[in-house]
Amino acid sequence: MNPGTHPKKSHHSSPSVLAPAWTASRLFFVGGLSLGVLILFLLVPPTTVQADRQHNISAVAGTNPETITSNLIADESMAANTTRLAMTAQTSSISAGFVPVEESPAQLSKELNDVLSDPAATLATEKETEWKTVKVGRGDTLTHMFKKAGLQAKDAYELLGRCAEAKRLSRIHPGHELDFHIENEQLQTLRYRKSVLESQTYTRDEDRFVAETIVREPNTRIRYQKASLQDSLFLAGKRAGLDQNIIMQLANVFGGVIDFVFDPRKGDTFSIMYEDLYLDGEKIGTGNILAAEYVNDGDAFTAYRYEDEKGNAGYYAPDGVSMQKAFLRAPLDFKRISSNFNPRRRHPIHKSIRAHRGIDYAAPRGTPVFAAGDGRVTKSGYSRANGNFIVVSHGPQYTTKYLHLTKRHVKRLAKVKKGQIIGTVGSTGYATGPHLHYEFLVNGVHRNPRTILNKLPKAKSIAKAEMPRFKESIASLEVKLAKRQQAYKLAQLNTGAYSLVEPRDADAGH
Repeated sequence: MNPGTHPKKSHHSSPSVLAPAWTASRLFFVGGLSLGVLILFLLVPPTTVQADRQHNISAVAGTNPETITSNLIADESMAANTTRLAMTAQTSSISAGFVPVEESPAQLSKELNDVLSDPAATLATEKETEWKTVKVGRGDTLTHMFKKAGLQAKDAYELLGRCAEAKRLSRIHPGHELDFHIENEQLQTLRYRKSVLESQTYTRDEDRFVAETIVREPNTRIRYQKASLQDSLFLAGKRAGLDQNIIMQLANVFGGVIDFVFDPRKGDTFSIMYEDLYLDGEKIGTGNILAAEYVNDGDAFTAYRYEDEKGNAGYYAPDGVSMQKAFLRAPLDFKRISSNFNPRRRHPIHKSIRAHRGIDYAAPRGTPVFAAGDGRVTKSGYSRANGNFIVVSHGPQYTTKYLHLTKRHVKRLAKVKKGQIIGTVGSTGYATGPHLHYEFLVNGVHRNPRTILNKLPKAKSIAKAEMPRFKESIASLEVKLAKRQQAYKLAQLNTGAYSLVEPRDADAGH
């Protein structure tokens, strides 16, 4: 190259220096782009991409995308996430495979409602109702209950003033429970649990309260029990696992033909088929005796429960003859007779001869006392001599009296049914110990309660015109009772008791 001349400039970069730098940049760019695509592929489920593609295709084709299902689940582990994503994208549910399946709007609506109604899905958005439970104590009034719940007396008056049905709350009893739902120091709902089967709710609706009564139906199971007497019916029943309600029912069923104070003999047997009541899988009590047999000194008596067209229930022999008297032989489950009917008895307190115009039944304090027959309460009060007492009129001819009670459970003019609890045994008034003094009057004249019943007519038997209906009703009970009795004999049990429980059939027949 000659001095003074300039070298010719090249339009290309030197391959030894610039080419390697350009190659590194290109590799970095391509590598970064590939990595981004890979990350995008891993993060975005193929279901969403395919769903969006199907959405676009449907829109171009003029098809409502909400009627198309993109079935794009690749494996079962992604099913739950895929379904929720598809719902969010306003597509239908996703199922296994990649073949689009058309569903009707009704099907899609049902699937959407199922998801929205899922308790787990709504739990996060719906605040759980909080209840404050207050138990009714002795002497509590409705205003006291409201104060216990953190409210004021004016809140109770507001409920009573804005809901006529709320006046029923004035009849709450100790042991009952009230549930309060309170928001911002204001009552929203009051729930009164009258029993395990019945409750009443009072819900605020703007400027008033709406009342609703909820009655639940228990499940019924039939139980069969057989036992033999060694001493008394009550003790035999207890040994067989029967509760007091069923034992008293059994005594009432055969009360018209058997005197359970004097007639029972050692070795007598009884078998009964009765109802056990269950709610939410737990036993809550017993129902009615459906069929029963009592063998007294070799004589067998069988009774079946029958309810006529008017809803009146009774117990009858297979020929339709009533097994019951119009009155109970004894209005309680007693241990012994402490004093008989005696016109010339020496009074234990006054030490003088005074007529004892009734029978004294010794029993523990608090033992339930039953109405001897259907009637109306004419007196319910207290006197110095009689203590707490109740008088019941059973029509124009018959009257029964119950003295020295601890508590009275009925008020004057109340209607009572035979066997209904009207009070409890006590020793109020002139009494040396807990007992029931029971009197029976016929046309105003005192009669011996133990002997007068034999002269009184039984309850009405089945009318001739109603016999076909009666026979049809008890047919299934006869078969079931016979089967269970045969099963007991085949088992040859010598324990003195045997029980069999099964779900109640639809054809219980009563």
